[in-house]
Amino acid sequence: MLVAKEVPEPGVGDGRVLVRVEVAEINFVETQLRRGFSPGPPLPEVPFVPGGGVGGTVVEVGGGVDPGWVGRRVVTRTVDGRGGNAEFAVADAEFLVPVPDGLGTPEAAALLNDGQTALALFERAAIRPGEWVLVEAAAGGLGSLLVQLARGAGARVVGAAGSSAKLDVARALGAEAVVDYSRDGWTDAVRAATGGRGPDVVFDGVGGAIGRAAFEVTARGGRFSIHGASSGAATSVDAAEAAARGVTVIGLDQLFALAGAADARDRVARVLADAAAGRLRPAIGRTFPLADAAEAHAAMEARSVPGKTLLVV
Repeated sequence: MLVAKEVPEPGVGDGRVLVRVEVAEINFVETQLRRGFSPGPPLPEVPFVPGGGVGGTVVEVGGGVDPGWVGRRVVTRTVDGRGGNAEFAVADAEFLVPVPDGLGTPEAAALLNDGQTALALFERAAIRPGEWVLVEAAAGGLGSLLVQLARGAGARVVGAAGSSAKLDVARALGAEAVVDYSRDGWTDAVRAATGGRGPDVVFDGVGGAIGRAAFEVTARGGRFSIHGASSGAATSVDAAEAAARGVTVIGLDQLFALAGAADARDRVARVLADAAAGRLRPAIGRTFPLADAAEAHAAMEARSVPGKTLLVV
C-alpha cells in the first residue's frame, strides 16, 4: 500500500538541512522498490516514506551548515534516498544545488537525478559526431535527456519507445528516426534507419527481451551502455559474445560510480545551467498532488505517461 499519512516533522542533525518540498521527483526504480523488487539498491524496510529527490526551499539548517542557505531555492537528494514524498524532507548540505534564476522548480526537480545520470552516461559513452545512437525509453525522464545530449554532440538518434505518443515526444526532442519496440520487427526498422549497420551506441534502460534485441542489433565495434531494468531484468551479455563482435559493454555497475557527492553535485549544476540557458529541456509528462502518489506510481507502472512524473506539494 502507498497511502498519505500524517507523521512528525523530521528533525535536522549536524551537516543537514530541512527543505520545504515544492516538488518531488519519481523515478521508475522507486516504483520497483515499493513493490519489493530491486534492480540494484537495497530494499527499504517497511513502513517507509519514498522519495529520493526534491526541489524546494531551505527552511532550517543543522550544526555546521552555512545559515545563508535558509530561504534559498534548491534541488537535492534526500538522506538515504528516502523521505522526499512529504511536505518537509531532510538532506545533507553537501548535496544542495541552487536552482538558477529563470528555471522553474519543477523543471529543476525533473533534472535532479535523471539529468546528472544522463550526463554521466553520455560522457562515458564518448559519442562522436555522425554516429548513430539508439535510445531506449526515449520519451522517459532519462531517455529524453539522452536524446538531446546525443543530438547536441552531433550524433544521429533513433528513439525507441512503446507507443505513438511517446514516439512523438522523442521526435520532437530531436530523434531523427523513431521505432516502436512493442511491435514485431522493430530491430529491422533500427537497421534500416542506420543504413543496415546498426547503431554505434545503445543506451539500454529497459533490459529484458528488448535490451537483448538491442544488443544484437548493435554495430560491430559499437558501445552498449546499460543503465536500467524497467522490464524487470537487466540485459545479460556474454563477454565472449561481445568480444567476438568488438562491442564494448558498459555494465549496470557504472551507476554505482555516480554516487560521489562532489561529482554528482557538479553534474546537476551543469544540467541546470544548460536548462536555464535553453540548451536542455526536461520532458515533464504529468504532475500529481502529493496525496495521489499511489496514482502516480500506477501511471508509471502502466507506462501511460510520456516524460517525467512529478509530485507537487
